[in-house]
Amino acid sequence: MSKLKADVSIIYSGIFSQWDNSSDELPRLLQATVHVPGLIDTEFGFITRIKKAKNQILTYCIYHPDIPDDDGNIRPPFEGEVFIKQNDWRFYLGDCIWAPVNNKLGNWRMTLTLNGKIIADKTFKVYLPEE
Repeated sequence: MSKLKADVSIIYSGIFSQWDNSSDELPRLLQATVHVPGLIDTEFGFITRIKKAKNQILTYCIYHPDIPDDDGNIRPPFEGEVFIKQNDWRFYLGDCIWAPVNNKLGNWRMTLTLNGKIIADKTFKVYLPEE
């Protein structure tokens, strides 16, 4: 493990172009905001720049606003881990609105954790746009 303290910054947050998780390309920022219209296929989140953390494990978590699964049970937060590949690395954490929209409204909190400490934390408010 690196003895250097990781240098982390959120460089973009808001609404993005559609993300292809099988590609090395990160999505493009379309609008900087924390207020996200609840429209199907709207991609939102943030891109961080992480320095001095190569070969460490980054934990990500997305806390959804009490979205039920197919059985009506509240979905747990979406969590995972990713290996930091470079000393100057960019990482996208985000999600996309899917049908039905009405149960996706509310606060979506996204966090990144490194060595047990939250290093990035952003909350987005998904709202129903007026007709």
